Amino acid sequence: MFGLSNGYLLLIVVTLAIGGLATWYVNSQLKKYTHVPISTGLTGAEAARRMLMYYGIGDVEVHRGGPGQDFFDPRTNSVTLSPDAYAGRSITATATACHEVGHACQYAQGYAPMKIRGALVPVVNLASNAWIFLLMMGIFLNIAGLTTAAIVMYAAVVIFQLVTLPVEFNASQRAMAYMNTTGLPQAEQAGSFNVLRACALTYVAAALTSILQLLWLLGQRRD
Repeated sequence: MFGLSNGYLLLIVVTLAIGGLATWYVNSQLKKYTHVPISTGLTGAEAARRMLMYYGIGDVEVHRGGPGQDFFDPRTNSVTLSPDAYAGRSITATATACHEVGHACQYAQGYAPMKIRGALVPVVNLASNAWIFLLMMGIFLNIAGLTTAAIVMYAAVVIFQLVTLPVEFNASQRAMAYMNTTGLPQAEQAGSFNVLRACALTYVAAALTSILQLLWLLGQRRD
């Protein structure tokens, strides 16, 4: 049980391939549209603030973060954008900023999947760090209860990732709905959609690899 089999080696290859392809595609799309100016002439931060005003959300601050820091924080009800997204005047900057504001809109409107995701965060923070240690202890000590607990914890992580998908997709839909009201040319709308679709692919890839890992764990447990 839980041995280093050919099946597990295949799982590693498949998951690495899925993650690698997703990362390559995302980076290629972000890089491509980072060099395409947005016709509005707005920075990402300005676009974010205008989107917030459009939806009547006045209590969300937009901050400049570090490289790769693009997120909405419900604890402070604020949007943080990376330097490129905050100050950039490109399709990538605008799409990224509007996506994060989409999360702010979800929070303001009590979007149910976001509430569920938020409720799962404490559990997942514990499970994501503890499951592998329980699994190793269960294997080396030959205690079935520990391996079962580890699988249950990992299943909680998978559920969290699945719940994350509609949250991310909906935020992108909100971003596109707003950007379509700003009079962007068709080519820029298509570019924005490509950026948002590429970013969503990272969450799909993460969920898929986690599901494959969970299925393998369940298969080993039955054996």
